[in-house]
Amino acid sequence: MKKIIFVFAMIIANYASEAQIKTPQPSPKSTITQVVGLTNVEIVYSRPSAKGRDVFNNLVPFGKLWRTGANENTTVSFSEDVVIDGKTLPKGKYALFSTPRADSWEIFFYSKTDNWGNPENWDETKVAVKTTVKSEHIDRMVESFTVGINNIDNNYAHLEISWEKTIVAIKFEVPTAKAAMASINKVLAGPSAGDYFSASQYLLQSNGDTAKALEYINKALEMNADKPFWYTRLKSLIQAKQGDKKGAIETAKISLAAAEAAKNQDYVKMNKDSIAEWSK
Repeated sequence: MKKIIFVFAMIIANYASEAQIKTPQPSPKSTITQVVGLTNVEIVYSRPSAKGRDVFNNLVPFGKLWRTGANENTTVSFSEDVVIDGKTLPKGKYALFSTPRADSWEIFFYSKTDNWGNPENWDETKVAVKTTVKSEHIDRMVESFTVGINNIDNNYAHLEISWEKTIVAIKFEVPTAKAAMASINKVLAGPSAGDYFSASQYLLQSNGDTAKALEYINKALEMNADKPFWYTRLKSLIQAKQGDKKGAIETAKISLAAAEAAKNQDYVKMNKDSIAEWSK
């Protein structure tokens, strides 16, 4: 009897899990991504609709802190440091809060992003950047709350917030010239030690040209004054694969000493095991 009751309960539980009702969300979630110059920008937010209501100074009171959307925090992420109103906003993810007024809005980029609505206790130390922007009236009706990136240039863009017949635009500047020059200089300077290490590792692991692999790891070691123990470990493996066990042991001993100094027990064990194997 108990077994029958258990089976029956499981059937009901499975039916209940499969029979969950799905309905549209009143404030559907939206995610937009945009590249500005060489900076990736992502906005995640919920989109309430006006539905015939007076929004500003009614549904959203003037002079009071607003979550700038609905449900979870509206968040804005930047892959690089940006500049807003002459102030640097470090790269990262921020909650977007605002205090709307008739002719201007205060905008806050807040470092704590996991609130539902406004923070229970507002912390000024978490305000990464604050700026004031002009509020503009538009002739058309924006039924659904909208956040977007517009007026895109290589060096700047505007984060626009619009709803009902109001729009505000926050200009942010991106470090395109700095990032582009860093990329140009890196490429023109040639491969780095890490690039040579990665190429050597790939050739060894894919049973590629071991002579090339040895050439690349030697270049990596020449370029890196610290001679990392994982570099010398890789070189020893390449030498062993080429049949140069004497050279492999000598290199492994260098890697072992460096690993012991760094207290990296994984590499200590690997080197000791290899030395024992290659000494047979």
